[in-house]
Amino acid sequence: MPLYALDNSIWFPPVTEALEDGLLAMGGDLSKERIIAAYKKGIFPWYDGEIPLWWSPDPRFVLYPDELKVSKSMKALLRKEAFHFTINSAFENVIHQCRMVKRKDHDGSWINDDVERAYSSLNKEGIALSAESWNNDQLVGGLYGIKLGKIFFGESMFSLQSNASKFAFIKLVQHLQKEGVKLIDCQVYTEHLESLGARMISRQTFISTVEKNLV
Repeated sequence: MPLYALDNSIWFPPVTEALEDGLLAMGGDLSKERIIAAYKKGIFPWYDGEIPLWWSPDPRFVLYPDELKVSKSMKALLRKEAFHFTINSAFENVIHQCRMVKRKDHDGSWINDDVERAYSSLNKEGIALSAESWNNDQLVGGLYGIKLGKIFFGESMFSLQSNASKFAFIKLVQHLQKEGVKLIDCQVYTEHLESLGARMISRQTFISTVEKNLV
C-alpha cells in the first residue's frame, strides 16, 4: 500500500490503507484542527526527525476503565497516599519530562518542540490534560493525553521515582471513570500497561467505540 503525503488540507486517508505496522501518512502539521480530526478517526501522530508521521495500528492497545488491575503493592501505596496526585497542575513540565526520559530500544524521543507547543496549546484549551505524582514539591511522575468526549487518548508517561507514573495512571483512570470515560487509548503494547489491565482490540472495534463516545 502507498504511504500518503499530507498537504495543508485537514484530510486523512482511510485507516484501512495503513501499512502493516500502522503507518498511514506523513507530513502536514500539528494544528488543533488536524490533531482533533486525527484522534476522531483513530489516528495519532509520532515524529521521525522533523516530519510528522500518522499512525493507526491494528490491533489497538487499550484499557477499559472497569478492567483496571491494581496490584496489592499498589493498593497499599494508594491507601497511604505515597504520592500527592494532581491533574493539570504542571502540564508543560510533564510533557517535557516525557520527552527527556530514556526508554529501552529508543534513541531520543518522538516528542520535539513542535509536539510540546501543540499539546501545551491544547491543554490551555481544555483538550489535553496531564496527571501528576508529587513527592513533597517535586514532580516525580506523570502522563498526558487528549480527552474527547468519553475517550481518553494517552500519549506518554514518565517516572523519576519507582511507581510514580503507575500511581498517577491509576488515579487518573479512577478519576476518568467517575467522569464517564469508556475507553483509554494506550496506542501500542507495553508490558507496563498490560500489567494494569490494558489489552488488544481490533482497530475496527476501537474506532467504532470512539465514534460512539465522542460526545
